[in-house]
Amino acid sequence: MAQNNGRVTSDTEVTPKKLNSDGTPKGKHRRLFRGGMGLSGKLLMLTISFVMLSEILIFVPSIANYRNTWLSDRLAVGGVAATLLSESETLSPQVQHKLLEATGAQAISLAFGERRNLIAMESSEMNVTKTIDMTQDSPWDAIGCSLQFLTGTRTGQIRVIGDIDMRSGGRVDMVFPASLLRDDLQKYALNILQLSLLISCLTAALVYLSIRSLLLRPLQRLTGSMMRFAESPENAREIIKPSGRTDELGEAEMQLQSMQKSLNQTLNQQRRMAALGLAVSKINHDMRNLLASAQLFLERLELLPDPTVQRVAPKILATLDRAAAYTSAVLSYGKAQEAAPELRVIRLASVLRDVEEVLGLSRYADGIEMHVNVPETQELEADPEQIFRVLLNLCRNSVQAMEASKGASGVVCRIEIHSEVKDDMLSIYVSDTGPGIPAKAQEGLFKAFQTSGKVGGTGLGLAIAAEIVVAHGGKITLEKDVTTGACFKIQLPYRHGAQATEKITRLFPADRSKG
Repeated sequence: MAQNNGRVTSDTEVTPKKLNSDGTPKGKHRRLFRGGMGLSGKLLMLTISFVMLSEILIFVPSIANYRNTWLSDRLAVGGVAATLLSESETLSPQVQHKLLEATGAQAISLAFGERRNLIAMESSEMNVTKTIDMTQDSPWDAIGCSLQFLTGTRTGQIRVIGDIDMRSGGRVDMVFPASLLRDDLQKYALNILQLSLLISCLTAALVYLSIRSLLLRPLQRLTGSMMRFAESPENAREIIKPSGRTDELGEAEMQLQSMQKSLNQTLNQQRRMAALGLAVSKINHDMRNLLASAQLFLERLELLPDPTVQRVAPKILATLDRAAAYTSAVLSYGKAQEAAPELRVIRLASVLRDVEEVLGLSRYADGIEMHVNVPETQELEADPEQIFRVLLNLCRNSVQAMEASKGASGVVCRIEIHSEVKDDMLSIYVSDTGPGIPAKAQEGLFKAFQTSGKVGGTGLGLAIAAEIVVAHGGKITLEKDVTTGACFKIQLPYRHGAQATEKITRLFPADRSKG
């Protein structure tokens, strides 16, 4: 939609967009995010990180437990073997060497009460840097000691003391090189690390595939629909079709579809308004020329001394002026501009008589009757032409609604208008005995292009009427408690004649006939 030299133009042709194989508009970047790592990549990395963190929290106690098991196993083997061999008074160097080689120890001794017995010893030179009593070793001591051996900060030999798992009540005392425990701990840690990586990758892959299927693909579908609709919002084929999911994403699809439909309808209405503005701007130019010619002929007719001509010609001129003004008004509405009301103190009964004459109605008509129950002295402060347009629109709608029933036997076709003043507000009621307004048409009744159900209506009459009433500080509503026909209620601020300022010009009935 564009403006050119005061005219509104619109491109109403919808050209289908060519799409890529993945559904994105052709010529556009296929990725749904602007560079960097996508949501799926971030999810994969986070899953791996969290699983690794969990493995690290488990890793430290596992290392401590492996260290305790490693020491306990060697104490048990060394204690049993030493107890059996201690029954001999002396052990040959070959037997001692085999015992130390089997347990990996450098020295083994047994203690029964106060008596100690050295079973085997590799060398007399020992550099013991850590003594571990398995009977008094706490979990925190085991964790700290395990980390020291794992990182290689503890060197030399370690002395380990523990109970012999026999009823003798003895204790076994063994010395090991720190490197032996360190090497086994590092192998165990490496195995744990490799297993953790494998578990992390498998878990991350499963979580990634699940989340991609449940979340990422539907999100990409939503994003793709929004991108395509943004490229061509006037094309109804680009509105998303919900997948039927019952979760939050399904609700998001439903809400997106509702928003896209609403926006599509709004754009179509704006296109219609633009087309209307363009058409009226063209008609307005030619219509003014035709009306000017008609006015010229009528002015010449006014010179005739015929009394009928003298009475009718001014009213016809006034009607032609209104026709030109209405054409301009529709054009102004297409530009979303309505003239500000020029307030005057007017008599409501006089305005209604003009409406009655324009529509060709009367109280005693054979077809459609018009009953006006408004005091002759009823005044209000308003723009006379704009209030005339509001009442004419409502009455014309009633006439068109009852047109089909006019002349039928026993059918009453009547328009009734009455007013009342309450709480400084003047209420004007316009009702008829027609078929009424369908419930579906009552939604958005005062919006542009929302017709009241009649065939051939443009949907602008009530929209213009509502805008005029609101500009006067009032409101217009459709009464809901009416059983037959339709009844509109116009509420306007009421000011008594004595409260009007001296600058306000009073318009009497004789003044309106002059156009």
